Amino acid sequence: MLKKRDLHDSHTLYELMTHPDVFPFVRQKADSYEEFLFMTKQTIEAEDQGELISRTILDEWGAPIGTINLFDIEDNAGFLGTWLGKPYHGKGYNSPAKDAFFQELFYDLGIETVFMRIRKVNIRSIKAAEKLPYVIKANETRKSIYEQLNANGDVYDLYEIPKDQYTFYLMRNGAGQSDDSQLLEA
Repeated sequence: MLKKRDLHDSHTLYELMTHPDVFPFVRQKADSYEEFLFMTKQTIEAEDQGELISRTILDEWGAPIGTINLFDIEDNAGFLGTWLGKPYHGKGYNSPAKDAFFQELFYDLGIETVFMRIRKVNIRSIKAAEKLPYVIKANETRKSIYEQLNANGDVYDLYEIPKDQYTFYLMRNGAGQSDDSQLLEA
């Protein structure tokens, strides 16, 4: 479902990113394919330097359909940035991609907190975030970060995913348990 970013997916991802329902909400915008290719190279280099974490989201056939990223990493925390191509909206890819990414961030890479800044006009993303049981709206609890994000106007809502909240969600829902019971049913 996820893989490290590589240049081979750039053409497909660029085409998906430029759709008018997607482009306004993408953090790393590119106005041409060449610019997108250059930004992808920079993203790969920035990950090698520990500045961000970026993955390509794949469909069930291994085709690239979007990206999921952790930007501005500082003190084991960073800001999530996710987008899916328009043909994949509402098809159930968002939640599994986030789950796979959070598993890697929290349990393999040592991240403790994931923040999401979502434009208040981006109703689709707000609804998707608020569906996730481990997400906390943090406009009040992380007031200094919220004010920093909105220094130039009331643009963003702030959400937080703490590692312990996500872990509790997994434990409560039986994720990560042994598959022995499934083996016995076979």
